[in-house]
Amino acid sequence: MKKRWLAISKTLNRAAAIKFIQALVAILGLMFCNVVAQKSAVAQVADTNATAFPLKLEKRYLNLPVRNGATSRHLSLLVEGQMAREFDIELADSQPDWWTFLDLTSFKGRQGTIKVDKFPGSLNGLKAIYQSDEIEGQENLYHEPLRPQFHFTSRRGWLNDPNGLVFYKGEYHLFYQHNPYGWNSGNLTWGHAVSADLVHWQELANALYPDEHGAMWSGSAVVDWHNTAGFQTGAEKALVAIFAAAGHPFTQGIAYSNDRGRTWIKYKNNPVLQNITSENRDPKVLWYAPEKKWIMALYLDQSNYGLFGSVNLKTWEKLSDVNIPGDSECPEFFELAVGGKTGEKRWIFYGGKGRYLIGTFDGKAFTPESGPHTLQQGNCWYASQTFNDIPAADGRRILIPWGQIAMPGMPFNQMMGIPVELKLVTTEAGLRLAANPVHELTCLRTRSKGIKSQPLHPGENLLAKVKGKLLDVTAEIGIGEAKEIGINLRGVPVTYDVEKQELSCQNRKALLKPEQGRIRLRLLVDQTSIDIFGNEGILYMPMGMIIPADDTAVEVFAKGGNAQIDALKVYELKSAWK
Repeated sequence: MKKRWLAISKTLNRAAAIKFIQALVAILGLMFCNVVAQKSAVAQVADTNATAFPLKLEKRYLNLPVRNGATSRHLSLLVEGQMAREFDIELADSQPDWWTFLDLTSFKGRQGTIKVDKFPGSLNGLKAIYQSDEIEGQENLYHEPLRPQFHFTSRRGWLNDPNGLVFYKGEYHLFYQHNPYGWNSGNLTWGHAVSADLVHWQELANALYPDEHGAMWSGSAVVDWHNTAGFQTGAEKALVAIFAAAGHPFTQGIAYSNDRGRTWIKYKNNPVLQNITSENRDPKVLWYAPEKKWIMALYLDQSNYGLFGSVNLKTWEKLSDVNIPGDSECPEFFELAVGGKTGEKRWIFYGGKGRYLIGTFDGKAFTPESGPHTLQQGNCWYASQTFNDIPAADGRRILIPWGQIAMPGMPFNQMMGIPVELKLVTTEAGLRLAANPVHELTCLRTRSKGIKSQPLHPGENLLAKVKGKLLDVTAEIGIGEAKEIGINLRGVPVTYDVEKQELSCQNRKALLKPEQGRIRLRLLVDQTSIDIFGNEGILYMPMGMIIPADDTAVEVFAKGGNAQIDALKVYELKSAWK
């Protein structure tokens, strides 16, 4: 246990306390490091509602104690007199619920000052702050009780919408809405992680922080292959992020990177697109090769979206409008080949809920041919985005959603859904999107248990000896005479009603028509979710729930008559976290 300063006597009045602290400052030399006994004292500044203390920035992280529900304080970090970071934090005045951190890497060796408003009356929260080359709780990182093991989560703090999904030089970049300093939404910043395989993620420094234009809300990123914006300075192509700044009013801005996304510079003439109406936001930008220009899909208000065009990412003109009944926010816009064949293509336009339109695009207007259709039927899916700039030779359209599931008692909250590949397929109802887990996830498979083709009788469990926490289940089950068939995963049943042709899990239900008398399922079980795919992705149902840690049983069952196991395999999965 780290040492703590001796508490200031409660009998001292505020003025006396300040004098006492200033005396300690002179004695201790304003040291602030990972040994809490040497932390800097607090000195009163001219603003009587704020305190400030200087410190030499010597370590990688500034560790900050958080207590959920505590009074929110406004903290600022000034570096050599210039504002470097400012944010709201529920600073723990007693035992913290968890610890977060501020990354000091770019400020090491310089003189800093921490300032906090609303003098708390107790120095406990301030004196607990310390510098270290490790984040507090590093020894348990990625192995906390509710930490998803193959869904991305941030090391600390809140996470929501995926932003800026882009591929460049062997790396998938995942940016995301992030509160680095709290368990709930706030201080919205772009967090950043990269992966070579969509499975193993490395979290990098936060990319974009709130500024004078507002908090950094959702947006997208592109590789400016032709240097249309003129930001490229070296051999690396410029990555350009396009984001909504949540000020008064909302506007759209850009930032660029010339070092493969490791550092970012905001364009000096932001915003590049002024307010159109209401809280217009969530710009999704793509390159439209036939006319050598950029296209932006932007949420306007209600169920209305706009399309804008630009030749340089800096100046934009309105092209047309799009309406998606029953949807709002977070637009996605891309082209897909029908059945994977390059000869026939359609454009897809969808919003935050995944209600999508299928149609054509002529460089100015999107013309719907069908829809809106429903992409997913789960309870924890929202605000998805697909990757820009995946090489044409790969030809995949890969989507990641926000997985809406609270992680109580954890130093992090919410997760990303697993990456899925989208295909435009022909069904008896017409063209539809199908979603399936990316093939890279199979690298986590370890031991497996297979069931040979055989009847499944009521009351019988062919998987009675199978146990596991992280699971990947594939099944082809013939309906036979059964009224109901299903798989129970660690106490969570996934059930198929034969008469209704309906698959259900907890409070969600979705149509799944048999194909040649059978249904096909793929089920992935993590700590706080079950991702369900039916009939090669025609059904896509991501479900968030906290699964009891002590229940590891797996059951396959039939009711009301015999079913037929055509193929069934249960794989145990290893963690994606190294």
